[in-house]
Order: sequence, then structure tokens, then C-alpha cells
Amino acid sequence: MNGKVIAVTGGASGIGLSLVNLLLTRGAHVSVADFSQQNLDNADYLTSDPERLLLTRVDVRDYTSVEAWLDETIKKFGHLDGAANVAGVSGKYYGQTPLRDQNQDDWDAIIGTNLTGMMNCVKAELRTLQEAGGSIVNVSSTGGTNCSLPMAAAYCASKAGVAALTKCAAKEEGMLGNNIRINAVAPGLIDTPMTNFKDDKAKAGLEPILAALAVKRPGKAEEVAGLIAFLLSDEASYITGSVHVIDGGLTA
Repeated sequence: MNGKVIAVTGGASGIGLSLVNLLLTRGAHVSVADFSQQNLDNADYLTSDPERLLLTRVDVRDYTSVEAWLDETIKKFGHLDGAANVAGVSGKYYGQTPLRDQNQDDWDAIIGTNLTGMMNCVKAELRTLQEAGGSIVNVSSTGGTNCSLPMAAAYCASKAGVAALTKCAAKEEGMLGNNIRINAVAPGLIDTPMTNFKDDKAKAGLEPILAALAVKRPGKAEEVAGLIAFLLSDEASYITGSVHVIDGGLTA
């Protein structure tokens, strides 16, 4: 990763923040996008060196916002070698409401961020990488691939869409002869601010999931970041169009 320029959405907390710091330790220049200006201001980055780090507030639901961020990335660093699309939301009623009672605004917010926002990012990144090639990694979920989650239909549907979008885009870029690899990771139960494991109700809901794990603990954001970094690297040069599960054996 030394000298490479990587763009990361959702890079101010959780898996995204862990990935940014890992990339920085490996010598990369990182352009970070996040919806929360507060998170961007308070994130514990391993460096604040403006030569290696660009922080931008971006709403991935807005294509012009994504495009402007990538334009600024190119203006600052000169090129782009890869991107990791980590930005995502679980929704206001995650784990609480069956589909028959689905709140429309919540559905629109989840699909808008997790799926439409993902499309916006991949579309803009492909256009930016078109001449030089590179690697894109999208964050899906076991909830959208191998393991349905009751009371989370919008989230699961959005993450299933991410997996399908990833595979289609990878095939297309191969057919077009572009040197761009596109993969996804599908995390299972990961300890991040979004999962809020400190909440008593959340803890109670975790018990059956923990019982199903081969590794009897939630995963760490750093562990997912390591897989993403590998897929971004040249070591994964023959891997494209695939979804890589990282779930402690949940779906084994």
C-alpha cells in the first residue's frame, strides 16, 4: 500500500476508521468521506498530516457530492488507486419492526444510503479509475448474503443489493477490458458503534447469535479492515466479483 491513494467512505468511525488507520500504517495516502462532520472532527486518526490525509463531509446519497469529493481527491493526490465503500446505516427501527409494519421513511433512508449511495460511489469511482485501473471493495453483510435477520428487512435487502451490484460491476469491467477489480466483504457480528453492544436490549438479542458462532465473540473492526486491505492490495490481483464472508463461523 506504500504510496497508493485510497478513497474510503464511512471512514470516521467503526470499520471505516480502522481501515483508514491500517492503510496509513502501510504507507497509503487516504481520502476519507463521512456524513458526520462531528465524527470527522473527532476521529482518532494515526496522522493528521495533510500530505497523507484528506477529510471531506460527503452524503453518498447525492451523486454530485460523491463526484466532488473524488475530484478533490484527484486534485490533492494526483491519482486514485482504489476505494473502499464502508458507509452504511442500520436504520432507526433495526431489529424492532416486522416488514408488515415497515416505516417508509426508514426504508427510504436505508436503501438510499446502503444501496443507492453504494451505486453512486462505485459509479463515480469506476469513472475515476477508468484509465489507470485499480481495486474497489464494498461492504455488504451476512444479513444480505447467507443469514437473514428478522425485523431488519430493509437492511438485509440493501446489503443483498450491494452483493449483486458488486458482482455485476466486476463482470462489466472485465468485459470492457478495464483493469479494475471489484469485490465485497460480508461481515457478521462486529463490535462497532453502530451495533451498540453496550445497550442491555442489544446484549439480550446477541445471545442466540453468539451461541451460533464458531468463534465465541463478536468480531473486531480491525479484523474486517485487514480483509478489506488485502482485497485492495496487489496480493489479491486474481480476485474479483466475489463476496468474502468474515463472520466467526456464523454461517458455516
